[in-house]
Amino acid sequence: MRLRFYSAWRGALGLGLLASLGLAACNRSGQGESTGSQADTLTANKPTPVDTVKLKRLALQRDSLRADSIARKTGQLPGAILPGHRIVAFYGNIRSKGMGILGREPKAQMFRKFDKVIAEWQAADPSLPVMPAIHSVTITAQGAAGSDGKYRLMNSKSTIEETRSWAREHNALLFMDVQVGLSDLEHELPKLAEYMKDPTIHLGIDPEFAMATKKARPGKKIGTYDAKDVNYAINFLARIVSENHLPPKILMVHRFTQGMLTNYKNIKLDPRVQVVMDMDGWGDPTLKKDSYKAYVEKQPVQYTGFKLFYEYDIKPKGSHLMTPKEVLSELNPKPLYIQYQ
Repeated sequence: MRLRFYSAWRGALGLGLLASLGLAACNRSGQGESTGSQADTLTANKPTPVDTVKLKRLALQRDSLRADSIARKTGQLPGAILPGHRIVAFYGNIRSKGMGILGREPKAQMFRKFDKVIAEWQAADPSLPVMPAIHSVTITAQGAAGSDGKYRLMNSKSTIEETRSWAREHNALLFMDVQVGLSDLEHELPKLAEYMKDPTIHLGIDPEFAMATKKARPGKKIGTYDAKDVNYAINFLARIVSENHLPPKILMVHRFTQGMLTNYKNIKLDPRVQVVMDMDGWGDPTLKKDSYKAYVEKQPVQYTGFKLFYEYDIKPKGSHLMTPKEVLSELNPKPLYIQYQ
């Protein structure tokens, strides 16, 4: 930004001229005229307001260009988790037995199972270190409208902090998952901004429960996000990364139908955010593999994920829960994010 500087003599000359004019006006018309002249002088010399919003936008653009430059030279930003690791996550809510494995079993029992699963994935592909993660549904779609009619509810601070402590105890990443109901990401994500300043906390967004375009309450229809919604989440995380000097964040997007994500080619990647498209459908292995190919492999964004359901994947007759070796040998590309519900 360029600043204009005026010389001292020119400023003094201007003030002296204004003062003499003020005295002349006072002699002719009384004190009221003099007061007005002084007010005009103060107004004229008042500094131009600083457009802090514009300055912040320019700073973020500069940070984005810097990040792009580093990424072009090195392939990614320092501290990036993907593609140098595989993340294996347990999903759910610690207060709910029905939302996933995370809250279904007693804590100690659940973590014993988690340790076993981590070991299985590490054995299936020793070339990539496995990072454990807790994927917690933090803003949850509701069957009841609530006081504002938005059909969603955020976890209490105590639940969030307890979930964070579980992740820390297990040296695990924490994903905070968002189901907006009839709200939107612009109103919900800022609620998580302080948590996202923690370098071990990442974000998940779930189009299934984004109901604004469906005009229905969650559970009645499958919701949808457009590329612009994903771009909003990317920009939200990128800003936090730049402002707090953090390593890249991960954004995980659930998907299991064509309509859950529209205009995927318009998603604008940013090296400060690593995007994972997670195939989230349940059923027998053939159905799951076909869905992965149709909605993840054929419509790639950046990195891929795959979800396994302890209860629902085994429901179809003759079905079974896919093993790590099956997933790695039968999916292309090999997913770098694995989630168990």
